[in-house]
Parts: sequence; C-alpha cells; structure tokens
Amino acid sequence: MSERLQPGDTAPAFTLPDADGKEVSLADHAGRKVIVYFYPAALTPGCTKQACDFTDNLAFLAGHGYDVIGVSPDEPTKLATFREKENLKVTLLGDPSKKILEAYGAYGEKKLYGKVVTGVIRSTVIVDEHGKVERALYNVKATGHVTKIIKDLGL
Repeated sequence: MSERLQPGDTAPAFTLPDADGKEVSLADHAGRKVIVYFYPAALTPGCTKQACDFTDNLAFLAGHGYDVIGVSPDEPTKLATFREKENLKVTLLGDPSKKILEAYGAYGEKKLYGKVVTGVIRSTVIVDEHGKVERALYNVKATGHVTKIIKDLGL
C-alpha cells in the first residue's frame, strides 16, 4: 500500500510519456502550480467526465496560474485515442508501471462495488510553484470534482 502525501511534502518528481509519446516532467512546470490528477482508465465513463470537466475549465485554471496533468496507467496510444475521441486539452500522461501512481499514494487497496480491490485510487494532488504538496485529495468523485477544487482554492 502506497503512502498518501500530505501538505508540505515534496511532490515526487516524475517523467512520463504523454499521448504523443513525448516525455513530460513535473520539473517542466517549475514556477507554476500544477493540479496532478490520477484516474483509473481512459475511455471509461467517469474518467471521461472528469477529463472533460478539466478541459472545460482549463483556460480558467491556467488564468489563475494552474497547469493540469492527468495520469493513468494507460499506454500513450490509448491516451491519444482518448484525447482525440473526447477533444481533450489537458496533458495526459501514461504510467503503465504504476511507479508514479504509487509514489503519489494513488494506487492501492480501494472499495469497488463493496469489494476490496487493488487499483488506481481517484486522487488529485495540487503542487505549488516550489514543488511542494499544497493539497492531497484521495477517493474523489469523478463528477463535480473540478468545481469543488475551484471552490476550495477560492478561485
């Protein structure tokens, strides 16, 4: 079971492939706040709703100094299909090894339809411009989550 992050922790560094296979690092966003959200699988209903919500609010969040990165265990080819099918604008990264998901506490035991399973825990970690965890939210809902983040951040 991976350890959950707490506010003030240093956000684990990562370099992962995006939907085009290009390497993207957290360090690429130094000096900006980053909303890193972790979702179970591209092209599923809840994950599609969440990715579309982030896309719909991307300009607003960027205007307030936030970049948005979505991370799932999917391969870049599946992420590209997801991006094209849903016209997504958020940066989608693939973590098939699940090492980054684990480093962020977003992979482990969870309840799914009343059963305990191991998988991706829908989570959002907000990293400040200095690479520190500002907020770490676990077991979030796919629907309404972006609105809640915006409200909680006072934007």
